[in-house]
Amino acid sequence: MISRRDILLTPAALFALRTAEAANGKMTLALHHNTSSRAGFRGSLEGWARAGIKEVEIANNLLDAFLKTDSLAAARRVLGDLGLTPVSASCGVGGLIEPNPNRAATLDNFRKRCEMFATLGLPRIYSTTATMIKPVADDYKAAAGNVREVGEIAKQFQLTAMFEFVRQSTFASTLTTLLSITHAAAHPNVGPLFDFYHFWSGHNRLEDMDAIRPGEIKHVHFQDVPDMPREMLDQTTRVIPGDGVSPLTAILRKLADKGYDGALSVELFSPKFQEGDPYEVAREIKGKAESVMRQAKVI
Repeated sequence: MISRRDILLTPAALFALRTAEAANGKMTLALHHNTSSRAGFRGSLEGWARAGIKEVEIANNLLDAFLKTDSLAAARRVLGDLGLTPVSASCGVGGLIEPNPNRAATLDNFRKRCEMFATLGLPRIYSTTATMIKPVADDYKAAAGNVREVGEIAKQFQLTAMFEFVRQSTFASTLTTLLSITHAAAHPNVGPLFDFYHFWSGHNRLEDMDAIRPGEIKHVHFQDVPDMPREMLDQTTRVIPGDGVSPLTAILRKLADKGYDGALSVELFSPKFQEGDPYEVAREIKGKAESVMRQAKVI
């Protein structure tokens, strides 16, 4: 017979098991809408679903195009009918982290995006740090307050707001700079989005990942970098994980050690992917990306 003590311990044992599973850093594969952008909102999702993709990331511009002739409810039905889980979405709103003279309007646009994505059942929303401003030291102190404002808006819609550091940003182009801002903000509804391309092609080192706190990375974009001078890299030179020279296994293991157990969303911009058949593109990505994930023991 099961003793009363065993019954009382069961919830704790289950919690310990789930914690251990999360600590193992098991991850899932997702595709970002940008990868098959020419096929549109519905066309990309239909092709990916046939290829066995289960998790997807929504691009705001493709959703907007769909909504010109249809509704949010219809968009949600498309996802549900195809058995796809939306894990994140780009908000398309810049100027959220750095100084911005039009901040009130920017926050209002962000609020509208939060409402839209919450209706679709999304858990996360992100913006990039892309900007060409020339910052001064005080701008970074203000950034923490800006991030807290964003977090408060996201909290109203039960969303996690994320910031993606991008290599071309003049304000926050590195993991360490972004972490310094999000750590100072200390808001539970805000976290960094880690992008493999921006990390390895930019001014970052593997050791910089030591500054990541357990569980704080909220989402990951997964790509590889080809063997070419970094000065020649641009958005279109991203390649499928496994086709380049990035230390993917080492980065994945570090993310796992830091407690990341979410989706790895493959986001590519080359015309050969964006204009290709979504089914064929997804099938190639799935095979190669999952092979890398198995090597890193995160799948």
